Amino acid sequence: MSAICIDKLSVRHGQGPGTNVIEAFDLQVEEAETFGLIGPSGCGKSTLLRVLAGIHRYWRGEVRLLDQVLVPGRRFAASLRVNVQMVFQDPYGSLHPRHNIQRTLSEPLQVKGIEDATPRVLQALEEVSLPAAVLPRFPHELSGGQRQRVAIARALLLRPKLLLLDEPTSALDLSVQAEILNLLNQLKAAYRMTYLLVSHDSNVIAHMCDRAATMHAGKIDRLVGRAELSQINSDQSTGPPHE
Repeated sequence: MSAICIDKLSVRHGQGPGTNVIEAFDLQVEEAETFGLIGPSGCGKSTLLRVLAGIHRYWRGEVRLLDQVLVPGRRFAASLRVNVQMVFQDPYGSLHPRHNIQRTLSEPLQVKGIEDATPRVLQALEEVSLPAAVLPRFPHELSGGQRQRVAIARALLLRPKLLLLDEPTSALDLSVQAEILNLLNQLKAAYRMTYLLVSHDSNVIAHMCDRAATMHAGKIDRLVGRAELSQINSDQSTGPPHE
């Protein structure tokens, strides 16, 4: 089964007439695959992720996620809100500044009806290699790498089937970037998730992805298979990817 199936997707900003950010876009991502999208700023990569996350609802075309058909303008069904999660580029901007980490990680579980969230929260922290000591802290008290680990832990709490990753390491130092990418690979193997990873860095795509596509002006202009990605990865001289 395909995790993502997109046919002739067009996206614009706002409800009125205007230029489409994405035009006649087609994509198919298989279950348990890591698929990468690479391209310059403004080409539509992040907009696509926001459509798939249910954040941006002004679009036309056909979109199916996890065998469920999306309807433009409508909120996700309850199952998709659980099974599709997103990790944003800026971890500080995606975490509530006035909520400590305990509250940030407990709320998704409580909304789902899990009253005693503490065991799951502690497990999530362990999975992203963070100590329980971070729970009473606020986002501004953590490093950039720690904040991104919290964001990943929050996304994984409900055990999603599809994880959307929007430049998840671009705001981090080089050594921390490699740690986060390797962590994502480990978690994907453990939970057999599907990843759609957006980046402008070909090394990150080569390190993470089974297949990839380059985007330009809202369209895919080239598909890159496993063999070519493997060649890019083997050409790197220092192991982990870098910006």
